[in-house]
Amino acid sequence: MGSGGARARSGPAPDPNALRRERDQGEWTILPASGRTGEPPAWPLAGQSDREAELWAKLWAKPQALMWQRYGQELEVALHVRNLALVEMPGTPVNLGTLVRQQQDSLGLTTPGMRANRWRIPGDEVAQRRGDRAADVAPARPAARDRLRGIAGGKGA
Repeated sequence: MGSGGARARSGPAPDPNALRRERDQGEWTILPASGRTGEPPAWPLAGQSDREAELWAKLWAKPQALMWQRYGQELEVALHVRNLALVEMPGTPVNLGTLVRQQQDSLGLTTPGMRANRWRIPGDEVAQRRGDRAADVAPARPAARDRLRGIAGGKGA
């Protein structure tokens, strides 16, 4: 059994906001939260169900679609859409769900997938678009210096 060595997603994720990441400078692609505009590309597979057409249109409106278009990934996205539609059906094998998750990672549709592809969507715009205010409700933690002020004889008291 092997040990050590680099593995996919081993170690901490790269931090695009790190102060000292000269080696990574310019490697992150900022995607507009507004997403891709225009009609989705033509469906590249044989036949298309109504559900596949709905998923296809939704995915091609996402910010990641700009990169798929740049790299000509219409077929990969179509295969993901087809598998996603199949996973929604009752009695689908579990391994198909695993494949869908892997496809989502590869296409940058998950947070780890976005990190692996080095794509970013500006946080404030994403939160506004999703109506996600989780960052706004996080409790503020007092600084260590402020906590020490409450102790009699502590610095700054």
